Amino acid sequence: MRFVIVTGMSGAGKSTALKSLEDMGFFCVDNLPVALIEKFVELSIDNNFENDKIAIGIDIRSGEALGELSLYLNRLRENKFNFEILYLDASNKTLLKRYKETRREHPLQKGRTLEDGINEERSKIDFLKKLADYTIDTSRLLTRELKSETIKIFSTDIDYSNMIVTIMSFGFKFGIPQDADFVFDVRFMPNPYYEESLRKKTGNDPEVRQYVMESERSREFLEKLKDIMSMTVNEFVNNEDRHQVVIAIGCTGGRHRSVTIANELHEAMSDLPYSVRVFHRDIANDTYVKGEA
Repeated sequence: MRFVIVTGMSGAGKSTALKSLEDMGFFCVDNLPVALIEKFVELSIDNNFENDKIAIGIDIRSGEALGELSLYLNRLRENKFNFEILYLDASNKTLLKRYKETRREHPLQKGRTLEDGINEERSKIDFLKKLADYTIDTSRLLTRELKSETIKIFSTDIDYSNMIVTIMSFGFKFGIPQDADFVFDVRFMPNPYYEESLRKKTGNDPEVRQYVMESERSREFLEKLKDIMSMTVNEFVNNEDRHQVVIAIGCTGGRHRSVTIANELHEAMSDLPYSVRVFHRDIANDTYVKGEA
């Protein structure tokens, strides 16, 4: 039997994760009272129970009983019952944005500021994050990407790394990404903007990629970048308690050179044993007619 506890910050994507597990054949129960967990486990291991894959959602809605959860989990382990914990997290900034967009009230808000409720919840469920077998930071994930991560964990026997790497292209004229862990400047590379036939294209177009990568300087930089980022991310995975790294690659407008290099780096790192995604922040800005890209 596979028994999964899905938990984490309100607004971080727990409902999406549970839905993904349900689509994978799990019997899912959301917001199960903490006091009923042991009884539910007893029922689930009964020979008459039809499903051998079960997921339960537990979060701050359990109220004061949540503090007793660690006691129940210890009992389960003492009785040799195996379970896994999936913890969904997101930055305060992301959670604030999501709650404001949906106009929902946080479970712990109770007439206070939204941020006060989020901070209190983070404090109360921190013990679950420390117990988690898998942690997914959904701050920069789309719904489909969270579904993909959940499937990756629970539908295969491949070892899963909690690390999610985001490779982001951007334009310096629009500002450096505030959440970037690493920033690389590729404005020294040949600029397709000055080629009339390439100006309105982007780094996603083969002609632009070829133009940028024909330069020996570009190829040499990419090789060194692949080596240093692969090594650095591996060290984070092995030695740091973090689950997300953002690598930002910038050119002037974020349409040509940075997009090309971000795509190349994404392809080079995609075979590593963790999730790697590419995101082009400024590619849709139609500013090529106003200045250098």
